[in-house]
Amino acid sequence: MSALQDVSDLPRGAGDADLIEESLRFPERFAVLYNRYVSEIHRYVAGRLGTQIADDLTAEIFLAAFHGRAGFDARRGVVRGWLYGIAVNTVAGRRRSEFRRLQALQRAPVEGVADAGHEDLVARRLTAAGVQGRLASALATIPDADRDVLLLVALAELSYEEIAQALDIPAGTVGSRLNRARKKLRAALGGVNPMFGGADG
Repeated sequence: MSALQDVSDLPRGAGDADLIEESLRFPERFAVLYNRYVSEIHRYVAGRLGTQIADDLTAEIFLAAFHGRAGFDARRGVVRGWLYGIAVNTVAGRRRSEFRRLQALQRAPVEGVADAGHEDLVARRLTAAGVQGRLASALATIPDADRDVLLLVALAELSYEEIAQALDIPAGTVGSRLNRARKKLRAALGGVNPMFGGADG
């Protein structure tokens, strides 16, 4: 999908939902949404599966979004949350790759994380605490549903409402899954806060 499309006749400040609707008649307008969100979706996928896989999967995610755009319902949430829902489902199809990545992080020396790129946000945040291997081990033991919530917070910085939309679950369920995941990580990391790399107060 070309990043340079003629969108000069779009209203200034056209919202995401408007762009989805416009793209049903003028498909090239979907490129505006692509340009808005491709970097952050790529960063999220790279943080979970690595940069090489993320290049292909990000294209796959936006292709699925383009083909499924007629099914977007603005009453159920925002386009950003909808895109992350597609991303989570796409990553879920690669759970084996994610597990292998976590195993590799368990064995990698901590000093190697600095060269891994900004997309490895969770591992980088914990580098100073020297807990990368334990973090990867703990992440690998967390149930998929809880890990999805935790990493949507840590890597994508989504709100509870956006996560609820992305995963099609109630916001209260987001909170309970996040609490479970954090407790498991804190226990595995000896009291280190898994979100920020510092000790809990």
